[in-house]
Amino acid sequence: MDNYEYTELLKNVKIKLRNIAGVVEPEKIKVRLLAIKELENEQEFWTNAENAAKIQKEKTQLQRKLNKYNVAKEAVEDAIELYAMAKDENDEESIETLYGDAANLENQIRGMEIEVLLSGDSDANNAILSIHPGAGGTESQDWAEILLRMYKNWAQRRGFVVEVLDYQSGEEAGIKDVSIIIKGENAYGYLKVENGIHRLVRISPFDSNAKRHTSFSSVMVSPEVDDDINIVIEDKDIRIDTYRSSGAGGQHVNKTESAIRITHIETNVVVQCQNDRSQHRNKATAMKMLKSRLYELELETQKAKESGVSKSEIGWGHQIRSYVMQPYQQVKDTRSHEAYSNVSAILDGDIDQMIEDVLIAQNKQ
Repeated sequence: MDNYEYTELLKNVKIKLRNIAGVVEPEKIKVRLLAIKELENEQEFWTNAENAAKIQKEKTQLQRKLNKYNVAKEAVEDAIELYAMAKDENDEESIETLYGDAANLENQIRGMEIEVLLSGDSDANNAILSIHPGAGGTESQDWAEILLRMYKNWAQRRGFVVEVLDYQSGEEAGIKDVSIIIKGENAYGYLKVENGIHRLVRISPFDSNAKRHTSFSSVMVSPEVDDDINIVIEDKDIRIDTYRSSGAGGQHVNKTESAIRITHIETNVVVQCQNDRSQHRNKATAMKMLKSRLYELELETQKAKESGVSKSEIGWGHQIRSYVMQPYQQVKDTRSHEAYSNVSAILDGDIDQMIEDVLIAQNKQ
């Protein structure tokens, strides 16, 4: 890196920081935090536990966003000041140190940029993620299990909590169907870009002739709905079926019909849950899953109206990404148009770069 390149870098991060400030609005955050502090000093504020918890959650999110912005702002201002001083004093050692820290500075601003992009109404929510293998039997079912492992590893890397809501094993290998909830800040904000069809090309481990196979699995992601989101589902709108659990859980789940499947008649959305021995708890979880799915469908419908694209064109059937393992190694995303060669690392859960590239690309559209 030379003086010109570093000067251009500083110019670009300054512009990005200014754009970020326009969205974050740090002064408004400060005003709101002061207002919350005044509320906390009022005795009646704590009598309404539900409202107090909601305000405390807002306070935590605002403080976190403000702290991140201040750290990024300070890093940019320090770099600009130190570079100017080093140039004036012909301090080559300090200049080289700044060059070496350039990548960290860019990553810091990129992280803040992503933070801004995750400011939608539901982005901070937990995510309910379902994976359904496509046609192809064992091949697609194995691919669905690989995707499940990828998302679970990603969640673990970020310190998120994963709970299995429904799991149906394939006859030979893989899974027929799975639904999990990933709990962590901005879980839905990140994972919402994973909605769609995922395509795998590889030499099949199940083919004795070692031929190349193409497999498909769909991934559906919905935000876990908050209690303050009012979604009315009447008994006449749904059909409820019970069946025996097929997953782990001891002898009990195999002897009683504790698993629940709910079908929303109008939209044909189907959810199921078998993670608990209690049919009542499974029903409650399945209803929450259904509300989340219906809420996600409404969000997609609103996006379709705004963009002028029909719902069918942006629905679950849209292929979003290809994972090619043979005859070459590459993952290609159709939204960001970026290609990645670290296929093994990606399938092991290293998907932050891909997700962030899509978020940035979609924001530019």
